[in-house]
Amino acid sequence: MASKLTRRAFIGGGVAALGVGGFVALGGRNLFYDVITEASAAETLDPPTAHQLAAEGKITLVDIRRPDEWAKTGSGEHAVRLDLRRDDFIAELTKLVDGDLNAPLALICARGVRSARENNKLIAAGFTNVIDVPEGMLGNSKGPGWINRGLPLNTS
Repeated sequence: MASKLTRRAFIGGGVAALGVGGFVALGGRNLFYDVITEASAAETLDPPTAHQLAAEGKITLVDIRRPDEWAKTGSGEHAVRLDLRRDDFIAELTKLVDGDLNAPLALICARGVRSARENNKLIAAGFTNVIDVPEGMLGNSKGPGWINRGLPLNTS
């Protein structure tokens, strides 16, 4: 009895691992993040366009990842670093745009999961011109991301 149960658990676990592994590897991209990313009501930009607009001062680009993530990869050139876990996150974003809730504000994270979620929260908080960079820094099924596109980084 115990051996049948053990065998079934082992087989079931193996099938689940293969399914997840195949799903994640499908197309050479990590599609797991697409499943856990909520739909964002924000407009979207690809990383090259976000970089160009931030360089021109037409958007405020904010890297909302953690400090340890910034240390590993750097942030996109012209991006402001603001850890989304801060208690005063929305207040600090409001300061970044000088209180203008209509100012174009673009969020980028690692793979687009956190930025989509936070953009929806910003819309609910009254921001009217929020933009998502859904590929993130590392890429996902939407595209290769900032780093893999070879865009400039701020590593300091």
